[in-house]
Amino acid sequence: MSTNRRDFIKFVVVGSVAAGCPVDLSLLSAETATPATPTVEGEDNHICHQVRDGKVFNRPAASKHHDVVIVGGGVSGLTAAHLLRHRDFLLLEKEPHFGGNAYLMEYQGNAYATGAAFTAKDENAYQFAKSIGIEALPIANWDGSILKGEFVPDTWGEGLDRLPYSPAVRESFKKFRKEMLAVDVRNRSKELFAVPITDFLKGYAPEIKQWWDAYGPSNWGATTEDTAAALVIYEMQSIASEKRSDERCTWAGGLGAITKKLAETLAPDFPDRLQAGATTVAVVPGKGNVEVTYMQGSELKTVSAKAVIMATPKFITRRIVEGIPEKQSAAMHQMRYIPYPVVNLIFDKPVFNKGYDTWCPGNTFTDFIVADWVVRNQPGYRQKFNILSFYTPMKEEDRGYLLSEGSARKIAANVLRDFQKLSPGFNVDPLEVHIYRRGHPLFMSTPKLFTEVQPLVRRPMDRVFFANTDSEGPVSTTGGGITAARRAVKEVESRLAGKPARRETAVVAG
Repeated sequence: MSTNRRDFIKFVVVGSVAAGCPVDLSLLSAETATPATPTVEGEDNHICHQVRDGKVFNRPAASKHHDVVIVGGGVSGLTAAHLLRHRDFLLLEKEPHFGGNAYLMEYQGNAYATGAAFTAKDENAYQFAKSIGIEALPIANWDGSILKGEFVPDTWGEGLDRLPYSPAVRESFKKFRKEMLAVDVRNRSKELFAVPITDFLKGYAPEIKQWWDAYGPSNWGATTEDTAAALVIYEMQSIASEKRSDERCTWAGGLGAITKKLAETLAPDFPDRLQAGATTVAVVPGKGNVEVTYMQGSELKTVSAKAVIMATPKFITRRIVEGIPEKQSAAMHQMRYIPYPVVNLIFDKPVFNKGYDTWCPGNTFTDFIVADWVVRNQPGYRQKFNILSFYTPMKEEDRGYLLSEGSARKIAANVLRDFQKLSPGFNVDPLEVHIYRRGHPLFMSTPKLFTEVQPLVRRPMDRVFFANTDSEGPVSTTGGGITAARRAVKEVESRLAGKPARRETAVVAG
């Protein structure tokens, strides 16, 4: 796409660059042929970087007291607040909105995802959503792929006979499928979680590795070299077995529908206990309570609580919670996270509606989703905008590209360029291009993480308890965040009932 064509397209850049930062920058270019100076709104990175670098803030005395303080307003923190409605809780969220990785946005009333996309009927996120009054709609469409310019529906099912490769490569795909379906994952679980999937890819066509090098980063943050073998084999048995059943479901705009509902339900009853734009900088266990210091606007505030739930990524948790046992802190430090922007292309005409989730190995993005897929056949529905959500996981070392509006816009432009090159019918300019950037949203499901690291990082301290999606596994899911919240709330209730924490306790400050 030429520079002149791109200049007519409106680009919008939003979202935090790094967890723990009060950053929600917006870039808005004028809808003219002359590139305009970007407009930036929101705070900068300085607080986040000070926390990262170990700055000790001068903490004011506690001004309020609560039963529980919840740090983090994503799905895990919101679920914890929902379960603690009978308690005096305070929820602190660094962003100006709630939702975390499951955050729904809208364009002229049309919802689209900026992160978590779907769940399944056999997962707890589905049942939890029903319990709060929303029910997901079925996807009923196995993932396709665009390979060599051709759309292949149901890649690992009927699509194997339609792969635009040589007969030898197609046979290699079929052989890989057959051999992975024969692996007894349950009885070999410990072994398979300890080795990378590359140990099982030797001798197969390189196109298979390329496909999983797109699928892995999008779903669990890692390419095949860093992916536990159990994950790929389990996925193969879910999407390619003869007895498979597509139980996946979602809403228009993805799983942000759950966090939106939670926030809307809690806000009327607890307007003063849901604090957005509040960046926590210190969590200090004491004798009989925990003090939490946070910055809201330019003001530092401290509150005390009988218990604290950290519904935040572990890499920031270990920096702001004092007294974490050494082994537990080391395990948190061992966890790795990838930067993960999501780019939404908004078209005013139908461009692609052939499948829900389509994989595109070898491109800037890994896959894209049709935002209104599950509502497109609802009575009376007419697609006004064809919104496509492009998942664009990046390498750890490329996180810096998300720091500036200019480089973030370039990432979005590259996604548009790659999409338009996929097929002749895609060479259409969108009305707008939105990129939602996150610097550390997805933990990498590396070998031994699930079996050795995560059980250690979620161990409760005396009055500090750990939730968030990275507390569970083996992959980051909305359901995992809900599970983590339920566990943490149960631990909190036990502690408030006078029972000691079940494992290692904090090193008490002072």
